[in-house]
Amino acid sequence: MNRPMNILGLTSESHDTGLAVLQHGIPHLILEEERLNRTKHTLAFPARSLAAAFGEGGVAFADIDVITTPWDVVTLRRSLFGAVFGHLPGSLSLVWPAAQPTQDGNIIALNFLLRRGLKRQFPGRRIPPIVNVGHHNCHAAVFFVSPFEDATVVVMDGYGDDAATSVYTGAGNRLQRQWHGRFFDSLGMVYTLVTMHLGYAAFEEGTVMALAACGEERFVSQMRDIVRLQDNGRFAINMDYFSHDTFGMLRPFKRKFTDAFGPPRRRNDPLTQHHRDVAYALQKVAEEVILHVVRAAAKQHPSRNLVISGGVALNCVANGRLLSESGFERLWVPPCASDTGAPLGSALWHYHQTLGQPRRTTLDHAYFGLGYDDTAIQAALDAAGMRYERVTETDLLGRVAGDLAANKTVGWFQGRYEIGPRALGNRSILASPMTAGIRDILNARVKFREPFRPFAPSVLEEHAADWFDMDGPDPFMTIARKVHAGKRSQIPAAVHVDGTARVQTVSATANPRYHALIKAFMARTGVPILLNTSFNKQEPIVTTPTEAISCFLRTDLEVLVMGDFYCVDRPKAAADQARRQFGVIEVNTRGGE
Repeated sequence: MNRPMNILGLTSESHDTGLAVLQHGIPHLILEEERLNRTKHTLAFPARSLAAAFGEGGVAFADIDVITTPWDVVTLRRSLFGAVFGHLPGSLSLVWPAAQPTQDGNIIALNFLLRRGLKRQFPGRRIPPIVNVGHHNCHAAVFFVSPFEDATVVVMDGYGDDAATSVYTGAGNRLQRQWHGRFFDSLGMVYTLVTMHLGYAAFEEGTVMALAACGEERFVSQMRDIVRLQDNGRFAINMDYFSHDTFGMLRPFKRKFTDAFGPPRRRNDPLTQHHRDVAYALQKVAEEVILHVVRAAAKQHPSRNLVISGGVALNCVANGRLLSESGFERLWVPPCASDTGAPLGSALWHYHQTLGQPRRTTLDHAYFGLGYDDTAIQAALDAAGMRYERVTETDLLGRVAGDLAANKTVGWFQGRYEIGPRALGNRSILASPMTAGIRDILNARVKFREPFRPFAPSVLEEHAADWFDMDGPDPFMTIARKVHAGKRSQIPAAVHVDGTARVQTVSATANPRYHALIKAFMARTGVPILLNTSFNKQEPIVTTPTEAISCFLRTDLEVLVMGDFYCVDRPKAAADQARRQFGVIEVNTRGGE
């Protein structure tokens, strides 16, 4: 083959559908379908992602050599058969709240359904060979784009093909699975079920993690009875607390659970100290379990580098403890640790592990989504009837830094969007971290979410150690760090109630414009930090200029910056049109950051 190999990683028939295009071992494009169809954690066939990936320019679908999927259908079929007919604890419907039996059945029929969808999308085209990759293998394969030549890789999620926890060792272009836990011994499942008990939906575990910092020890011993630690880094779920029948997700808890933790909270019920204490117990025990698994891996395998992936790896508070308490010296968590990264992982596994190709790149930024040039941005502004200015980069950075220093809130839309669930400076809402009240304004008038939810600080990489307990970069906002005690009063809006912050370091190489903006803010204030949250209003993070305009008009954001365009006016006609045209965005969702 004279040209580079092109691999299309594709998630279909499960939550977080999407794709990744790997060109000769280097990520070219990574798309999440939710960002295009505007349904959070969508189950839909990734038709919009495929259309965007193989539209005008770039790689053509005809150039794809192989399609990889992040499920081993044979192994999953065996696991589910054992669960239903082998009388394993639990049931098919208890596996994962968002993965009802219909989804599991679709995964088992994955190759047939995928070929059918592709034939509809590309009629008359050749469908490349489809290769199924084990789900945990896909999560582990992010090692191949990590900064480590060798590492221990821990995967923890809701469930994979045959397990919910796996440990691998990686060296060069090879990974070796060392052990995996039982299919139903899932910390991720427990975290999700308790999240639902507290009145939140599946995939809103981050809200409960934030709530936990407001709780106390009251229910910790009861929670430890649910997740029991065993020797050698193993643990087991006590199924006495959960229903075993096939209607488990309709009534997932036994009386033993409600006797221990009280009745379930409905979403709009008041949050009480009782709920905070249950959240605290869940988070504390989750941290204990993760540390238990990782400490054992540190003793059993020689590498001092740790990669952690899977949905549980999004628990940034637990990740913060891993750095100081696990026995590993270095930690790397990818920006797409959850199933949003599964298409990329499947392509990486096939390229390196199956084909034996050498490693070619390190994932040092997350900007692999779609981008929109100034022509597209200006067209969207004109179509919405917006008033705007187009200014030079120097003037733009100075003006926006001045706005932020004056405590204005800014919608910031630049370049290609970030992969994964975190806004990392290209689809962000920005504010000054220096005024505590700005956090309440953002939660109440922009994000429309709970007042206890924290916001993340973006800090110039070269100044990070001066403000936070860290000695290296973290560009993906994956680890909660202690804020230096002497600095907390200077950035009160960025400090959570437990004294931590989910830090993003920003380098001039990875994101030069965002770095320059923070530097301009520092020149005015002496603080090399901006408050950063995702550009959305209870919806997937905005993707297009039109969606950014809509979010600006439907919130109390004060400034909108897209590319070189600067807007502060909010024409009534444009705002009314946005509410009429895009109100569906706020309804057709399943939660959001």
